[in-house]
Amino acid sequence: MYYYDNSNRQTNKLISNIEKAINGEYSAIHCYTKLAELASSEGVRKQILEIRQDEVKHFQQFVQIYGSLTGRQPEPKVSEKCPNTYLNGLEFALKDEQQTVDFYLEISDEATNQFVKEAFQRAAADEQNHAVWFLYYFVKAK
Repeated sequence: MYYYDNSNRQTNKLISNIEKAINGEYSAIHCYTKLAELASSEGVRKQILEIRQDEVKHFQQFVQIYGSLTGRQPEPKVSEKCPNTYLNGLEFALKDEQQTVDFYLEISDEATNQFVKEAFQRAAADEQNHAVWFLYYFVKAK
């Protein structure tokens, strides 16, 4: 019985973390749309839209994982409000991406399913790359 309870608790925590990840990706998608509109040049705008496309890919993959674990679709919501200025948006994005790297690696470490483990490892690597881009643009804009 203990094993089942512990296993059930782990599954509930995983589902809760995946819901949080889905909301985070959903929020990033919306924020990066706004950030791309505020971008200082066409090159920066294109790069931010590329990053946004990665977030769409993560979102879709996490929704798929959530669905396979729960048998239902999530109801994503914006969990964090995006700043209205370019510089504040860049700073917000780079901090968020860095925190997300740690969060995704935590999920990956705790996951027992190999597909889930690898999906979050890949997403963490993408998020780290995004943070570097946002840091570059933030330093350039200051």
